[in-house]
Amino acid sequence: MLRQQLQQRLQQKLSPQQIQLIRLLELPTIELEERIKHELEENPALEEGKDEEDKSDQPEDLSLDEGPEEKGETEADLSLGDYLSEDDIPEYKLREMRERAEQKEDIPFSVGQSLNEYLLEQLGLRDLPEEERQMAEYIVGNMEDDGYLRRDLAAIADDMAFQTGTEVTVEALEHVLSLVQGLEPPGIGARNLQECLLLQLKRHTPSPANANARNIVENYFDDFSRKHFDKIMLALDIDEEKLKAAISEITALDPKPGNGWEGSILTAHNQVTPDFLVEADNGELTLTMNNRSIPELHLSQDYRDMLRDYAKGKDQVDNSRREALQFVKQKLDSAQGFIDAVKQRQQTLQRTMEIIMVLQRPFFLSGDEATLRPMILKDVAERAGYDISTISRVSNSKYVQTNFGIYPLKFFFSESLQTESGEEVSTREVKKIMKENLDAEDKRKPLTDAELAAILKAKGYLIARRTVAKYREQLGISVARLRKEI
Repeated sequence: MLRQQLQQRLQQKLSPQQIQLIRLLELPTIELEERIKHELEENPALEEGKDEEDKSDQPEDLSLDEGPEEKGETEADLSLGDYLSEDDIPEYKLREMRERAEQKEDIPFSVGQSLNEYLLEQLGLRDLPEEERQMAEYIVGNMEDDGYLRRDLAAIADDMAFQTGTEVTVEALEHVLSLVQGLEPPGIGARNLQECLLLQLKRHTPSPANANARNIVENYFDDFSRKHFDKIMLALDIDEEKLKAAISEITALDPKPGNGWEGSILTAHNQVTPDFLVEADNGELTLTMNNRSIPELHLSQDYRDMLRDYAKGKDQVDNSRREALQFVKQKLDSAQGFIDAVKQRQQTLQRTMEIIMVLQRPFFLSGDEATLRPMILKDVAERAGYDISTISRVSNSKYVQTNFGIYPLKFFFSESLQTESGEEVSTREVKKIMKENLDAEDKRKPLTDAELAAILKAKGYLIARRTVAKYREQLGISVARLRKEI
C-alpha cells in the first residue's frame, strides 16, 4: 500500500561555485596555470588579458549604431607606431612592448633520451635473431623507470602470445633477459636489489674485495641487510679490514641504475615552484604571491555584445534564438564563476599565508627551526576566519620561498610538547635535537631510542621512548641496529 507523507530534514549541499573553489584551492601554481589554460580552451566566453571595458567610463547600454566620431577614440584604440617614432616612445613603454613580444615567442622544449630509447639503441647494434630481438624489445618495454623488471617472465610470455601471437617459453625469455642485463648501465633488467648488485659486481675488476662482496651479496644478503657483520665475518673467515673493503665495494654500487635516465618532462614536474615569496629585510617581512605566470581573465566582449543583442530582441524570441541566448548566458555565467573562483582562491591563499607569517615570524627572520612555535590547522583557521578544511587544502602541495630556502607549507605545522618548566615547544625543536645527536653518534655503537629519550630528558624535554621512535621514523632514520657501521 502506497502512502504519501511529508518529511522535513536539513541537508548540506555545496553549490557548483563552492565545489569549483575547493578544487582550485588544492591546486599549486603550476597546476592552476594548466587549469586556466584548459578553461580558456573550453569556454569561448573567457578571455586572457585585461578587460578594457572595465576601465572605460562609458555606460553599459551604449547604442550600437554610434560611430567612432560619437564614441571618441580611446588610447587603447591607437597604436603607438601611428603617431610616434621609436625615439619619442618612453623607455618604460618600449620595455613593455619588448616583454610582450618575448612572451609570444615559442619556447623550445628539449626532451632528453629516455632509458627505453637508450636500451633499444644498444639492441639495434647487436646481431640478434628476429625472435630474440622481439623478446628483448618486449622485456625492455616492461621495465620500470628505475631499471628493474618486476613483471614475472611467465606473464610476459602470456602477453606476447596474446598480443603478438608469438609463442615463447620462459626459458627463452630467461636467456634473452641475460642478454638485456649485459647492456648499459650495469644492473639494468634486475628483478630485485640482490640481482641488481650482483650484476654490477660481476662487471668490476676481479679483486679479493670484489670476490668477498660477491660472496656476501649472493649468499649472505639477508645478514648484510640486517647488518649482522659478526655472522658474516665468522662465515667467510675474514677479519674486519677485509669486511670493510667488501662493504665499500657494495655501497659504491647504484641500487637504481635507471634513475639517471629520467626524461626532461618528469624532471620539470619534479621541480618546485613556490606559490609564495616571503622576504625579510631589516626585521620587516614582505609577502608576494607568485602570480607571474597566471594570466588576468575577463569576459569576452563579443559574447557580452551578443547577450545584449539577444536581450534587446527578447520580444521576438523563437526557439533557435532562445537556445542561442541560453548558450551565451551559460558560457558567460560559467566564465564569471571561474574568474570569481580564481580571485577568491588568491585572496584565501594570501590571507592564510599572512597568518602563518605572523605566527612563525621568528623563523622567517632567522631561518632557525628551533624558533618554530607549535602551530596546528586550527590556530590558523581561527585567526584567518576560515574552516579547518580550507586551511588544510591551502597548505596541501604549496611552497613558500624564504631568505633561507624553499619550504612546503606543511613544514610550519607541528604539534606542541611540554618541557619540565611547563613551556610549550614545537616537536620540530625536539626532532632537530634528535637529528643533531644521531648525526654525532658513534656509528660503531649507535644510540638506541631509550638512550635518545634519556638525552632529551636531561635537556628538559619529557618524552617517552615510543614517542622518540615515532619521531625517528618521521625523520627517516632507521633503528640503531641498522645504523651500525664497522
